[in-house]
Amino acid sequence: MTFTKIGSLIMGAAALVLTSCSTTPATEISDGTAIELTEVQVNGIELRVAEAGPEDGPLIVFVHGWPELWYSWRYQMPALANAGYHVIAPDMRGYGGSDAPAEVEPYRIQTLTNDIAGLVDHYGYEQATIVGHDWGAIVSWYSVLLHPEKFDGLFAMSVPYSPRGDVSPIERMRAGFGENFYYILYFQEPGVAEAEFDADPRGILQRLYASPETPRTPPEIRDPRRSAGGWTRRLGQPTELPDWLSEADLQYYIDNFTESGFRGGINYYRNFHRNWETTGELDGARIDIPVVFLAGEQDVVIGGADAEQLRAGLERTVRDLRNVHLIEGAGHWVQQEEADQVNAYLLEFLSDLHD
Repeated sequence: MTFTKIGSLIMGAAALVLTSCSTTPATEISDGTAIELTEVQVNGIELRVAEAGPEDGPLIVFVHGWPELWYSWRYQMPALANAGYHVIAPDMRGYGGSDAPAEVEPYRIQTLTNDIAGLVDHYGYEQATIVGHDWGAIVSWYSVLLHPEKFDGLFAMSVPYSPRGDVSPIERMRAGFGENFYYILYFQEPGVAEAEFDADPRGILQRLYASPETPRTPPEIRDPRRSAGGWTRRLGQPTELPDWLSEADLQYYIDNFTESGFRGGINYYRNFHRNWETTGELDGARIDIPVVFLAGEQDVVIGGADAEQLRAGLERTVRDLRNVHLIEGAGHWVQQEEADQVNAYLLEFLSDLHD
């Protein structure tokens, strides 16, 4: 059995150690904190769930995005478990060791939020605090809107909540991009994006998992039109890994996506229109629980918005917005890029909620 260190954690915790030869290690260990991987039956499917911390501690649910795994929370789980919280991080449906229906419809937002609410019930809690990044933030925003009784707080990263508009987001994108390439529109093409990524998981993952300052070779495709090709060759190849991602980390992701394929995660995007069609009841809905929003200052998702602009947008929906944090120099993978800062903000928020 081979073990590989993957980096330092907040408060001087020792490096996380993982079984690098398997995509489903039974136990992850960090500074005496065991992270157990178990299979949980919920909402009609089986999810692989990473779990740590005292069983009587407040429940924290981590929700990852695309293309990620529970493993994207490897820097947060030990810090929170050591602080007395019961933390769980599923591989979302379609990812890693969880079930991955091939059809598109099982990934609509109502089903995804039912998965999360079902996990709260499965672990025997009346309420949990939810922490989401990227697509996990979208699922988290909708979880607290569709299941408000299940959650006492939300810590959202990267993707702010956007109130439902009068026009489908897919229609807006098609009008805006026309014949030019845009990855979300590319993902709407049945079977195409997953075929590209399944053929070369390392190629797409290594290109996506980078920091803003990561050096790259020039992209092979510079023609903006969709007809010029897919996504991987439009992204420059990193010439080195960022500090927060070791070769063992990257290989863990590659192994899991090689086994599960990319279709499940891409099917989330194929429900953008369906989600818009079926959530009319959320027009004008407000979120009453405490919320913190955090992003990397250079995350392309926020499009250069500053904290005040983000706050103004969020306060249209969030009644109790506790804070907006932008981390200088960080990009999209903020909880991995700047784990110490993220953990400090997260622990501060949780202390305010639970102490």
